[in-house]
Amino acid sequence: MFLKLLQVGEPVLRRPARELSREEILSESTQQLILQMHETLREAPGVGLAAPQVGSAIQLAIIEDLPEYSRDIPESELIARERRPIPFHAIVNPRLRTVGDVQMEFFEGCLSLAGFTALVQRSREVVVECLNERGEPQVINASGWYARILQHEVDHLNGALYIDRMNSRSFMSLENYKLYWKSESVEGAKKGLGGGEGYR
Repeated sequence: MFLKLLQVGEPVLRRPARELSREEILSESTQQLILQMHETLREAPGVGLAAPQVGSAIQLAIIEDLPEYSRDIPESELIARERRPIPFHAIVNPRLRTVGDVQMEFFEGCLSLAGFTALVQRSREVVVECLNERGEPQVINASGWYARILQHEVDHLNGALYIDRMNSRSFMSLENYKLYWKSESVEGAKKGLGGGEGYR
């Protein structure tokens, strides 16, 4: 069963989600929710989905970046983004910390802002301590696109959206992104949109 993807403006998207106990993680209802979220993510399609996006205010998110999602992206762009396939997994009660000072800026979208994208600057490398879908402790060391996805999903669990971090001049419809900016470098897009470092 596909779940309804809530859109920006829903109160649950702007409130910090509550933590889950190990017993709650292993409960039939949470395991069913994870399964339904996975089906919904693939149907969308997307690379990450947080429980608040489907109306559950709990510290749970899922991630999966299938190889076919990158099929139409030029190799040079995949290298620049440091994007590689990521197998399905869940993160529960995550605690994220950034590593180093390197920031990377790329276009980012969200299933709760359907049809839009913007440039978002995020840390290149992160460490996430969390529980997995079986309630087991995990430490995830991630860089590049994976680190971006983790930051995006943990933001959701804290009531934040990418529009809170975006370069505001770069906010646009996906249609116009594909029409005008998809083949541009990030720097080329920023220059074309008339936004320098002062614009956030």
